[in-house]
Amino acid sequence: MADEIPEKTPTKGLVADPAADPATVGPSPASTAPTAPDVLTTAPGYQVRRLYQAYLAVWLRHVGQTLTGPQFAVLTTVRANPGRDQSSLASAVALDTSTMADLARRLENRGLLERRTATSDGRRKLLYLTPEGERALHEAEGRVRELDERLLARYGSGTRERLLRELTALADDWERLSVSP
Repeated sequence: MADEIPEKTPTKGLVADPAADPATVGPSPASTAPTAPDVLTTAPGYQVRRLYQAYLAVWLRHVGQTLTGPQFAVLTTVRANPGRDQSSLASAVALDTSTMADLARRLENRGLLERRTATSDGRRKLLYLTPEGERALHEAEGRVRELDERLLARYGSGTRERLLRELTALADDWERLSVSP
């Protein structure tokens, strides 16, 4: 019968008879990776999480494991504000007070930070950078600046300034939303 359409032979990863094995109908898992649906890719929170995950990975590769981003932020802020209380410094680096207390305790245990009890209020801890903390911070600073430059390399100076203003405004807005009813 010349008019008959020949039966198609399955291509790699496809099954000729879908009823034979419904699990293998369509492209094989190795040939196409799933993609995030539009409901995610159009959500700002999803994109921020992706950005942060990528930032953590690139931080480890370029800055190293000696200091995490939050530890670097705390040490940098303590250096700029020696003797300030732990709670106000937590606010300055966008950490909640319990996270800051734990992070400061760990930095103190490593000899990078000194916590002194305030004479006026025994519950307040005042933070100071130690010489070892200054060394660790100094060693990391060049790598952090190089990373910042690499992350923004595709943008001209005007675009960088605008991007950083937009990111700051977005962070400020979202922080306000996190505390408003």
